[in-house]
Amino acid sequence: MSGDLPDYFFRVRENGALVFRVDTENRQRRIEMDQIAVVNIRNGEIKPHGDRTLSETDLDTIKSWMEDRIELLAHRDIDDILRAVDHLNLTSQWAQSKATDDQLEAVTDDLLLAMHDLRSVLVRKKADRLMKAQNTKSE
Repeated sequence: MSGDLPDYFFRVRENGALVFRVDTENRQRRIEMDQIAVVNIRNGEIKPHGDRTLSETDLDTIKSWMEDRIELLAHRDIDDILRAVDHLNLTSQWAQSKATDDQLEAVTDDLLLAMHDLRSVLVRKKADRLMKAQNTKSE
């Protein structure tokens, strides 16, 4: 089993990760994880843990993980939005076919305000993109 373990482990945090070097080559044949760094993907900062000096291999591995993590999180953001679209469709179907008057009364104002806010943002952003595209074409 120990041969299958990666050399590094990233304990994910909200804004990055704690980075551990995995060691299975010890006398007790135990898995040891030695924290070597703290990573912040929001600002790209890599802080060595304690008084450590990170090797080029450490830095390359951490930077590669950061790139992969940023890509994964961006993919998850889009997936979450597409799920929200599905939920809006399911909510419309529920409101039309199953909801009682009391249930509709409990959610209508919150839904209308949230949808109005979303619509305002989407319309403004779409107009900005159209204006930008039009300005780019005219240049």
